[in-house]
Amino acid sequence: MSELESLQLTHETLFANDSYISQANEQDNTLYTTANTNRLAFWDTRARDLHWERTWTATLEWKRPFAKWFVGGKLNAAANCLDVHLETERENKAAIIWEGEDGRQETLTYRQLHDQVSRLAWLLRHEWDVQKGDRVTLYMPLIPQLAIAVLACARIGAIHSVIFGGFSSQAIRDRVQDSRSEVIITADGGYRREQVVPLQAVVSEAIVGLDFVRHVVSYAHLSAASPQKDGYYAKGLSPFGSHEDSSNENTAKNNYQTHDWVTTMAGNTQHQAPELMDSEDPLFILYTSGTTGKPKGIVHSTGGYMTHAKYSTKLVFDLKDTDIYWCTADIGWITGHTYVVYGPLANGATVFMYEGAPDYPEKDRFWDLIAKYKVSIFYTAPTAIRAFMKWGEAQPAKHDLSSLRLLGSVGEPINPEAWHWYHRVIGGGNCPIVDTWWQTETGGIMVSTIPSILPMKPGLAGRPLPGISTGILNEDGDNVPVGAGYLSITEPWPSMARGIWGDLERFRDVYWSRFETYFAGDGATIDADGDIMILGRVDDVLNVAGHRIGTMEVESALVDHPDVAEAAVVGMPDEISGQAILAFVILKEGLRADPNKETTLRNHVGKIIGAIAKPKRIIITPDLPKTRSGKIMRRLLKDLAHGRPAGDTTTLANPQIVEELAKAF
Repeated sequence: MSELESLQLTHETLFANDSYISQANEQDNTLYTTANTNRLAFWDTRARDLHWERTWTATLEWKRPFAKWFVGGKLNAAANCLDVHLETERENKAAIIWEGEDGRQETLTYRQLHDQVSRLAWLLRHEWDVQKGDRVTLYMPLIPQLAIAVLACARIGAIHSVIFGGFSSQAIRDRVQDSRSEVIITADGGYRREQVVPLQAVVSEAIVGLDFVRHVVSYAHLSAASPQKDGYYAKGLSPFGSHEDSSNENTAKNNYQTHDWVTTMAGNTQHQAPELMDSEDPLFILYTSGTTGKPKGIVHSTGGYMTHAKYSTKLVFDLKDTDIYWCTADIGWITGHTYVVYGPLANGATVFMYEGAPDYPEKDRFWDLIAKYKVSIFYTAPTAIRAFMKWGEAQPAKHDLSSLRLLGSVGEPINPEAWHWYHRVIGGGNCPIVDTWWQTETGGIMVSTIPSILPMKPGLAGRPLPGISTGILNEDGDNVPVGAGYLSITEPWPSMARGIWGDLERFRDVYWSRFETYFAGDGATIDADGDIMILGRVDDVLNVAGHRIGTMEVESALVDHPDVAEAAVVGMPDEISGQAILAFVILKEGLRADPNKETTLRNHVGKIIGAIAKPKRIIITPDLPKTRSGKIMRRLLKDLAHGRPAGDTTTLANPQIVEELAKAF
């Protein structure tokens, strides 16, 4: 075996039912065969599914590590999401259906969305002097206006930088400074479990002293709450939380102008035509964490990114005109960029958006929304699925989920136990599951089973999409045909990152220095069928007594126990084995820890994987440090395990849990 070891070698195989396969967009291996025969011709054909104002002269120019796709081609991303659907049967179709945490609802047809986007784009260009190539930072709740702002930037060729609404003022400041954004679009605030997130006040604090910021545009989301919905203003709650509303003071100090979105838009009837963009013109910057602590501004192009976004959305989700499609990601993450905005809208889909938590006001909120809006495709994170498991089957059982026909998983490996629960309880045993692997840097899905063509294996992501080439490599960069190693993308693909904003050398060092091919740090196994299981980040792969064990496998084994709802595993120092396994475990609702529970769970891991994988210590906890989007912050758990002070906890949904866990050490 490779240095990376997978101790769990056998995998169950399941198939989609005949009714799903018979109506699927793809029912045979044609796409795989075509892509394998001539990869560049395959991507050339996929690109032609977009509307281009000028056709390209070369499909690919490749000078490692920099690619140019569809060289010389001209198009506009927003026009491909909106204008192409006008004067067609989709013109009056719902593009976005939205519901807020407070019950407010909004539906925008493609015609209405086009109107809003082109009017805001006109203001950006003519009132606020945003030119092609300028950067615009967006810091908003998950509301339709965020999608409108994203598309308005794309319409005029401005490079958008969306920052997740849970980030702190310092995080915003770092990103605004790095991108030199002169315009910021925000909202007076957002809602989270009946608490106000003071977005505008955070922006005001973040940009103090940044003289290059010229305009701040704010959407009045909080004040739009209707009194009959017991709005937050009616309760006397401040939209600025603990922050002081110093926007007037800061405006005078910094000489930037503030604008009210609602009144400014109401006074504008002008529409902006789409800017003609080169295929390689940057579409957006999206910041992701780096090992140095300095965020990396990942840059994505226009033509290549849009090609893969449209193609992968339709293929992986078997997307149809009749679907109500819900990806639960925030647009502040890459999943929201590709699979809430650009991919679905380019395909003319109806996208459902929800601002709020899955457990507010009750733990059945998601299932209530699926039943209410007849959602047919549901794409969420394993962390959320494990939380649903913890809350119990009674919650989804209250609602009719028969509208669902496909389920998806994204963000981290999904353990087999969670996979089966998702399939059985949410999908009623009838919905295939697409377990997708990809990254901010890849722009779109790289690996996933296509259930109408290939069998599903719970716990395994599947095979590379047609047109994507991957390899499992050993330490020397040689291909591992069966076994474990490092997952690498071995040929350039259209939606690959074009660099790190302002630091191309860092891009080369981070992603292209270990192997000749692209490597972003994930370990994986490949079986004899060519199916891939993601083991997790290489720095999340533990070396225990000379054996390298994926944390995901240990987490999977723990969650396989009927008492466990969720688990997170990190390494801890050990003077005998070098590194030992430390597990944090959340039990299912209503269960209490007892003196024998740790032994029971350790033995269960030994039974599932082997004695070498038994955690040295298990800490049973009611919660884990998670971001507001539900991602476990394993970095903080590692800090605790190594006796280091915990880092920044401002983005956590429950910062107090870090202090509670620290007491266990």
